Amino acid sequence: MSNPYLDNKYDIYEDQFDPINTNRQARRKRKPRTTSKPRKSREDVVQQLADTAGLESGFEPTYQPSKYEAGWLLQSLGSLYDQQLITDVTAQVKGGKEASVYRCAAHESTGVELLAAKVYRPRMFRQLRNDKMYRQGREIILGDGVRLNASDDREMRAIAKGTAFGRQVTHTSWLMYEYETLQMLYKDGAAVPRPWAIGDNVILMGYVGDEHLAAPTLNTVQLEPDEVEPLFAEVMRNVHLLLAHNLVHGDLSAYNILYWAGNIVLIDFPQVADVRANPDARFILERDITRVCDYFAEQGLARDPAMLAEELWQQYGYDYDHFEPPVEYD
Repeated sequence: MSNPYLDNKYDIYEDQFDPINTNRQARRKRKPRTTSKPRKSREDVVQQLADTAGLESGFEPTYQPSKYEAGWLLQSLGSLYDQQLITDVTAQVKGGKEASVYRCAAHESTGVELLAAKVYRPRMFRQLRNDKMYRQGREIILGDGVRLNASDDREMRAIAKGTAFGRQVTHTSWLMYEYETLQMLYKDGAAVPRPWAIGDNVILMGYVGDEHLAAPTLNTVQLEPDEVEPLFAEVMRNVHLLLAHNLVHGDLSAYNILYWAGNIVLIDFPQVADVRANPDARFILERDITRVCDYFAEQGLARDPAMLAEELWQQYGYDYDHFEPPVEYD
């Protein structure tokens, strides 16, 4: 969700320092300048959003967000309310720097009682981890699912320059990768939430848990002895399904696996890496498997992650040399 008051400063810097604009700037100096209005503070922007979001549709959720959360939350979820996918937001079940997840009462037309809305934080509050490693070789996906190519000059220039529009395109692509991966995996029978809808800043998906408690992440769970090996096998089945589509999760660990009623569900897929195009994919795969093996070793099941990763790599035909660990990105 782009914020014009905050993004505008980047556009000003672009005009000021881009050599292409030198002559244009000289012409501007001969024109009389208009007095600009003082920019609104971040607090003013948030309060304005909180005061206006959701009022037209009558969307007034039970969950009471904080002052800084209200505007972007209602704007993000209002469209789902208008589409008759949800009727209420009852609780925040997970908070984070990048996104928060909310338990929603589902509209009766969906045939389910509860849904989960993953709402990405607005740019002025969000501090996305460095995603350059994962974006290597990935296409840019627009909100309608269309892939950009090198001939799409406007979008590519905007992304390269880091303009407000370029950052919004990148942000949309980030969400689309997660949504499309969920669609593909769910269709193939993977242990992932069912994707229901996507908006400018939100993904609506199946909810894991009940009306009182969301499913905990696996890292907080002590498994029963007879659960350990079957659940490890289930995690690896999902790793296989990803590789069958030439993908690696990118952030797989016990922190991104939910546990509920003896079953596991994998979550958080925006960082999926394309094995065919990302030179760090082999490293990322082994890191994912190592993190999973670390958890299950604590549960009494010892496995060699390096050997498992190598076997998978060879099984799916990626027989080129093992990549060295990637360098740190700026």
